[in-house]
Amino acid sequence: MKIRFLSIAALGLAASTFVFAVQAAEIKNIVIVHGALADGSGWRKTADILEKDGFNVTVVQEPITSLADDVAATSRVLDLQNGPSLLVGHSYGGMVITEAGNRPDVAGLVYVAAFQPDKGESLISLASSKPAGSMNIRETKDGQYLYLDPATFAADFAADLPKDEASFLAKSQVFASKAAFTAKVGDPAWKAKKSWAIVATHDRSINPELERDMAKRAGSDVTEIEASHAVFASQPEKVAAVIEKAAKDAGK
Repeated sequence: MKIRFLSIAALGLAASTFVFAVQAAEIKNIVIVHGALADGSGWRKTADILEKDGFNVTVVQEPITSLADDVAATSRVLDLQNGPSLLVGHSYGGMVITEAGNRPDVAGLVYVAAFQPDKGESLISLASSKPAGSMNIRETKDGQYLYLDPATFAADFAADLPKDEASFLAKSQVFASKAAFTAKVGDPAWKAKKSWAIVATHDRSINPELERDMAKRAGSDVTEIEASHAVFASQPEKVAAVIEKAAKDAGK
């Protein structure tokens, strides 16, 4: 009986040790969700830094046809990861990771000049609460999608990037469906998981004060960077540093 009791106790100790090890697992998978009016190519410099530092980086090329479609696209990428992942979202991508981040294999959330919605909020409702600088948004002829006028893209989205880089971002932008911008989120993942936020202090797409307010509400660890909305492209070293710190802290 005594031997059996000791065996059970040993098994219990081993199990608890395993659970602790999983909880304290090092986060090496970084899954990036780009924002609207852009695609994932602008994340190349940040991704290269993270890869050089030993992280496995994947960029979700979501269609921005609807919030549900984009959450599904993110989930398909998360399915490919081996171990826990850190979700990173820029701009509209913050809406996506707030939903997709509820998966048990997501260890934390990083919002990069992004929307951090609470339950029942949409991108439109948040953006309207504290308007940003003038954005020359136009509708497609069918009235279903939105895009940023390439002629003013640099000033509105990427004022601190070299002209040729801003021009490429304008040419490779992903049109956003109106349905994606009006969709309301469910239970936000940031209420149950650690989160970090980067405030782009010269953002003309999202009011920096709104970024601060959302981060404060979510209890996020905040870093402010002097940059445009395209902070991920103009300040890749600083953005990568925040992501690496988040990955380290999320694994504790």
